[in-house]
Amino acid sequence: MVLSDRTIKQMLEDGRIVVDPLGENCIQPASIDVHLDRQILVFRNSRRPYIDVREDMSDLTEMVTIDDDRAFMLHPGEFVLGSTLEHIELPNDLVARLEGKSSLGRVGLLIHSTAGYVDPGWKGHLTLELSNVANLPITLYQGMKIGQISYSQLSSAADRPYGSPGLGSKYQGQLQPTASKVYEEFKRAYINQKKEYR
Repeated sequence: MVLSDRTIKQMLEDGRIVVDPLGENCIQPASIDVHLDRQILVFRNSRRPYIDVREDMSDLTEMVTIDDDRAFMLHPGEFVLGSTLEHIELPNDLVARLEGKSSLGRVGLLIHSTAGYVDPGWKGHLTLELSNVANLPITLYQGMKIGQISYSQLSSAADRPYGSPGLGSKYQGQLQPTASKVYEEFKRAYINQKKEYR
């Protein structure tokens, strides 16, 4: 069941859903609009010959800041990581979907590749996977509406919400665009394998 604007407003008032700051007129019929923060993680492709998912590749990206009076230019085929201006929190019995704004999709801006799903128990700013599939550069401005979150009710509260000990939640509490930490899964698997052979 997708939550309506009436239920979203009530859950915001009750503190069960957190969207902070909540922009004026951002509650839509069944979603909440979110905005682009000023920090962007840009990939510096000359630093590595390829991406090895087993290794920490944090040196592959560099944080840049969008100025108040200037746009960040996202070129055709370019991929960067952004972040929601809003801090988002979900209770243990809701999931959320992050989707792009239709008007931005119509000019070729995609805001996520696969990370549109927000787990129950999530707390933090959502990382955006921004890509330009148009043939011309697209301007990105700090504070612009960038996407929308819709909420769905679970059949019951999650036993192990995101951030639970032992779950391996890599991004809980993030405050800015965060590069992939998939390498941590390989480290964990290696450690567990070593334990088995002892």
